[in-house]
Order: sequence, then structure tokens, then C-alpha cells
Amino acid sequence: MPGMTTVAMAQETMLRTLTVTGQGQELVQTTKAQVSLGVDVQGTDAATVQRQVAQRSTAVVELLRSRNVEKLETTGVQLNPRYNYENGRADIIGYTGSNTVSFQMPTEAVGAVLDEAVNAGANQIRGVSFVADDAALEVARQQALREAVNDAQAQANAVLGVLNLGSQEIVSIQINGAAPPIPVPMPRQAESALAQADASTPVIGGEQTVQASVTLQIRY
Repeated sequence: MPGMTTVAMAQETMLRTLTVTGQGQELVQTTKAQVSLGVDVQGTDAATVQRQVAQRSTAVVELLRSRNVEKLETTGVQLNPRYNYENGRADIIGYTGSNTVSFQMPTEAVGAVLDEAVNAGANQIRGVSFVADDAALEVARQQALREAVNDAQAQANAVLGVLNLGSQEIVSIQINGAAPPIPVPMPRQAESALAQADASTPVIGGEQTVQASVTLQIRY
């Protein structure tokens, strides 16, 4: 019966398949720095603390805008009481206020801007990491996918060749991952040095790794 023949052929196709996963990897030079700056203020009066945070944060933001930084945004605003715990009591002894902003800019220019931001009122460099240009990342992603496919096919050919079998067709393709890489962080000791430097702070980026994984199911 035609129906049974179709089922039998489908079963044979499923039984005579080889599944292989290939990996691809590309290195991309980072060109931008992702920076998170903070203004932290302590005092005994909540309103005074908040006002000082606002004034200093405004000065920092105005500076950053004048330097044409990219993706400038506020990522955190806090005002919290400070307590003194004694004899089972918690007495408020003051307040801590903070404001955090993040931005991106070319790596070669970020050192001088960090120094200026500290002079403008920032007193916390919460993080510095390095990222590649979006266009460069996309090119690397496409290349990593091609490498992953070639790797999977090479694995399949090696296995089938040893068994004296030949591949017929690819019946399934799965892209397991080709997500943008995690930004390269600046070492902690370097971050600490930024806030203490008197001269212009040198900031040097690195490379990001773009990885891709592709799984092929091949009928033989």
C-alpha cells in the first residue's frame, strides 16, 4: 500500500541519519568603551544629600553630553538611610544618596573623559568594559556561522568516510547559538587606578570572541 511505503521510507530516513554539531569562533577588535559612573554622597539630612547628588550628577551629565558620548542614560538613583545598631535599636544617623549613569564612546578618548568626569563630580567608576562596533560584530557572527557549518560537515564526512558511507542530504539544520559576546571587562585594579590618577588615564581595549554553534542532521 502507498501509505505503508511512505511510512517505511520515513522510518528508514530517521534511522539512517547522523547528527553532528559544529563550532565557529571569530575574534573582533573592540573599539568602544562602555562606562558606568556614579555620584555618591553621604550626609545627615536627606534633602541636602539628594540636592548635592542632583547638582553633581547634573554637572557630570552636562560634561558627557558636551563630549558627544553615545547611549547616555541614567541606570540608577538611590537615597537610603544609614543606621546605627546599638542595644537592640536601629537609629538613623544619616543618609546615602547615589546616581549612576552609563555611556559609550571610542576607547581612545575615554581616559581623558573619565578624568574630566571625576573633576566634574563623579566619585565612583562602577565599571568599564569594551565592546566592538555593531557592524563588525555582525560580520564576525556570519563568519562564525560559516565556520560552524564547515566544521559540522567535516565531522560528518570523516565519520561517514571511515564507515564507507556517503551522505545523501541534510534533513535538519539548527542554529544553537550566535549571540553577541559579553563585553570585555577592565581589570579591577585598573578601575581603581582611574579614580586616583593625576595624569590622563590610559585606557586600552582588547578583543571580543564571537561564537556560533550549528547542528546538522544528515541522511546517509
